[in-house]
Amino acid sequence: MSTFVLVHDAWHAGQVWDRIVPLLEAAGHACHAPSLTGHGSRASLLGPEVGLHTHIDDVTSLIEAEHLDEVVLVGHGYAGLVIEGVADRVPEQVGQLVYLNAMIPADGESAVDIDPPTRRRVERAAGSDTPWRVPADERTADGWFGVTDPADIRLLEAVIGDESARCFTETVTIRNPRSFRIPRAHIDCMQGPSPEAARRSLPSRQPNGDPAVVWQLDAGHDCMVTAPTALVELLLRFPAERS
Repeated sequence: MSTFVLVHDAWHAGQVWDRIVPLLEAAGHACHAPSLTGHGSRASLLGPEVGLHTHIDDVTSLIEAEHLDEVVLVGHGYAGLVIEGVADRVPEQVGQLVYLNAMIPADGESAVDIDPPTRRRVERAAGSDTPWRVPADERTADGWFGVTDPADIRLLEAVIGDESARCFTETVTIRNPRSFRIPRAHIDCMQGPSPEAARRSLPSRQPNGDPAVVWQLDAGHDCMVTAPTALVELLLRFPAERS
């Protein structure tokens, strides 16, 4: 049995994984899908002081409080920075990092350094009456976060909320040499292009020197909503490959 910790993208909440958690549990694995501070049941906590480090604290505290070990840590979109920060703090408790259509930071980078669309959203918010509050963009030509089905969009409408600009401007620390030994893998969503999926090219090698592990998924950015079975099939490969 493996333990999955699923970390949602900016503007989302833990409920976005509701179609994934039962499938992983049915396969015999433990699963945690927390809502980060400012989202879901914790939406009332959103404020200008909430940032990337807050969200790294959220996930690190969960792992430590639940005494989790050999965690398969999955970061979606912005949460690529979150899982890197968590791995830097508690590398001995993380067995695998999985980047799901995620931002891939280097030490000292922030989301606005990596992703031009995110930078533009933060800049637009800076000129508003609440410069710290960054709303999710309106739906684009390929739907909202790559979601087009009306029923799926209704699910997202119950999940999506504003984000604090500090989440995108705070930098991540990636300096713990023990974290470099953690295997990393990428799930690249092929449908789109969606502004939410805009990011730099995937690395050719992992920090431990091994070749990059990349799986492609024929789905849009919010594949946990639109293609849950196909996503779980990929996620289940990682525990098997580590065993």
